[in-house]
Formats: sequence, structure tokens, C-alpha cells
Amino acid sequence: MTFIAQASDEMRANPWFGSLARATQQALLEGCWTVQLKSGEYLFRRGDRRNGFYGVNKGRLKASTLRENGREAILAVIEAGNWFGQMSMISGAPHAHDVVALENATVLAARPQTFETLMNDAAFAKAIAQLQAIHTSWLYRIIDDSAAYSTRARIARRLVLLASGDMSAASASRDEIALSQEMLAMMLDITRQTLAIELKAMVAKGAISLHYGRIQILSREALLKLQEDN
Repeated sequence: MTFIAQASDEMRANPWFGSLARATQQALLEGCWTVQLKSGEYLFRRGDRRNGFYGVNKGRLKASTLRENGREAILAVIEAGNWFGQMSMISGAPHAHDVVALENATVLAARPQTFETLMNDAAFAKAIAQLQAIHTSWLYRIIDDSAAYSTRARIARRLVLLASGDMSAASASRDEIALSQEMLAMMLDITRQTLAIELKAMVAKGAISLHYGRIQILSREALLKLQEDN
């Protein structure tokens, strides 16, 4: 095990981590060990006992679960800088889903005793509550999208989320989303064929362009208009 004294640039740029006092950041980092994951390797599986509060220092992970029909449902792409796992740390419950590396990744794992000690600090406890609120808001949006919006609007809304870091939902967004169409279809629980038809329509409207393993946003205005279609 190796103690970490310095976070990556992506970690430092994360709004939640950046909101912590410098001393709290250092205490959190010093209480972490590093987990090196290869692409396809699991950080944990559904039902595993809690063993840390996690921050992605480099690379990307996905949170997923299996539906009753055996199909994988991708819940979120967890990008570098994001922290997660606070619910299991607070409740003591086992993990509710799988988390696996999409590419080679480095994860910081804060030990349970480090997390519990930091939770005695009111400012850190408030920050954890804010982090949970961010994740809960993201989850409710996904649920609302599946119930209230058309397939095309659901795709557009998820692309907007992905452009802002998916579960982090940062205010700044990017013009390119590094995600395969297969993964996007699994996120939305639609067939690859259905997704292809809807993406082609979005291309025709000038909202996006399609490339191997990525989707380029050409018109944010057009994409935002599509996301309100129900």
C-alpha cells in the first residue's frame, strides 16, 4: 500500500474536492491507499462490503448493474476527479452495484477510519451531504427522464449530462463525449438499433456528429431544444 500526498490535476479541478479546506484535502489524501485498475477490472461488485470512500484520480470507471433479463444497465460514467461511495460508508450497507474500470485507472480509497474521523468535522460532514445531494439529484433526473420524456429527448438529455461529466454534472461542459454508442444504449436501456435511428435524426438536425468511439456536439442550442421534447 502506498500513501498519497498529492492529487492529480483532474482531482484538484473537481468542484467538490476543491471546496474542501486545504487541511481537509490533505487529511483525506493521506488517509487513502491507491488502487491501480486495468481496463475491465472491478473496483468492487454488488454485495461487497464497504471498504472505502473512493476518488478517481486518473481514468474512467462505470457503475452498472444487471437487469432481470440479464442485460447490463450502465448507471453512470465516473470520470477522473469524482468521489463516490459515501452512502455505504454512512449506512454500513453493502455496495448496491458494480464499479469497473473503462480504461486503465488510478483510484484513491479513503479508509473507513479516515472517513469516520473526518465526519466529526462539521464542514466535511456538510460537504458529504452536498455530494450526496448532487448524486441524488442526478439519480432523480435519470428516473424522471425514463418516465416523462420521449426516446429522442432522453438521448439528448443524457448527452447533455455526459458533456458535463455525467454524475458530476459540472457547470462547464465539453463539445466531445468519449463514449461508444453501445455504452450509450446500455445507459438508456434501448436497443442499439433504436439509438442509431435517433442519433441519425440528431445528425440531420445539425446537433451532433458521430465518430468512432465518440460523439461530437455541434450545436448545443439544437441539443437543448431536443432534450425538452416529450
